[in-house]
Amino acid sequence: MYVFRCLVNDQIPLNEGCLKPLRIILPEHSMIRPEYPAAVVAGNVETSQAIVDTLLGALGVAAASQGTMNNVTWGNKKYQYYETLCGGEGASAGHDGCDAVHTHMTNSRLTDPEVLEFRFPVLLESFAIRRGSGGRGEYHGGDGVIRKLRFNEAMSVSLLTGHRRVPPYGARGGEAGQTGSNRVERNSGERLVLGSTDSVEVGVGDALIIETPGGGGWGRVDE
Repeated sequence: MYVFRCLVNDQIPLNEGCLKPLRIILPEHSMIRPEYPAAVVAGNVETSQAIVDTLLGALGVAAASQGTMNNVTWGNKKYQYYETLCGGEGASAGHDGCDAVHTHMTNSRLTDPEVLEFRFPVLLESFAIRRGSGGRGEYHGGDGVIRKLRFNEAMSVSLLTGHRRVPPYGARGGEAGQTGSNRVERNSGERLVLGSTDSVEVGVGDALIIETPGGGGWGRVDE
């Protein structure tokens, strides 16, 4: 419904009538129609992102955006925190992708750095645009971000992220956006590469670095 509402070139209210001309086909025993005892998680934050990019790509109206909400949780017996991170938007005809934004099926905001550091034993060392991570093209994809958080207490960290192996696709000859990455840099200097869905214990002085994906580009670079 969201995708097809975006295609309407008018300021209409969102309503059930938007679905009237559409026939929705959900293949049985698939990720979007699971049956017991299949395990399900993150339909709202991750599966929905994949579906939106798939439909926009099939309709040929936009390149893939970051395609994930980059879910990050950490905590211990005293503190618990959950955040989602922005990334690159996919480009489309006549439109560069936006840098460092939540795309499509999201509505979240990050805690202000000052509030985060005041309420939790962490230091936000950097939060910057990941320059060059968006795909090149006639219109370039938006850049993702780099976020580095250092812990002043031992914590358990869990990640649920996407596009760490498969890059967000480009469209009409545009290049794909860069994949994201997750890692921990230990206080000892050791670097630990994390998977897209992973958990890790961190100690005092350890840092978590998240690089979010860029959006795909639109149209050939030489255009």
